[in-house]
Amino acid sequence: MTAGAPDEAPPHERRFPPIAGLATGALALVVVGGILLASYAPRPAPLAVATALLVVALIALASAAVLLARLREFAWTTFTTVFRWALLAYVVSAAMIEFAFVHDHTRGRSLVVVTLMLVVFALSVPTTIAFTVARYRDVAPRVGEL
Repeated sequence: MTAGAPDEAPPHERRFPPIAGLATGALALVVVGGILLASYAPRPAPLAVATALLVVALIALASAAVLLARLREFAWTTFTTVFRWALLAYVVSAAMIEFAFVHDHTRGRSLVVVTLMLVVFALSVPTTIAFTVARYRDVAPRVGEL
């Protein structure tokens, strides 16, 4: 189908589930948790609040992934291309942040929580960027619909 077909709205008018909002919310939660943990460095940080924030962030990010996977009419090629490049950039950023925590002698459960927060960070930002770009693209016609 093309954007001009009577049964499909143009890309800027299509309605989507709150994928970008959920991914951004997950990012906000791990940023708050990361700041909380970093504020205690080099002393041991209390992990209860940071772990709770991490769990809620993981639930939000998983919900965004499920909603994203359920999309049928979507510019998947654009999403995949943007996601891969953004993921590369954010994995490098997350690795540098991880190195800083390891270099500052963060160990044990604190390091596990920080590492998982960085995984959420490295996945949520590319998801938000790629979804935002792809949602405004025309869906490529399927073979035989030309």
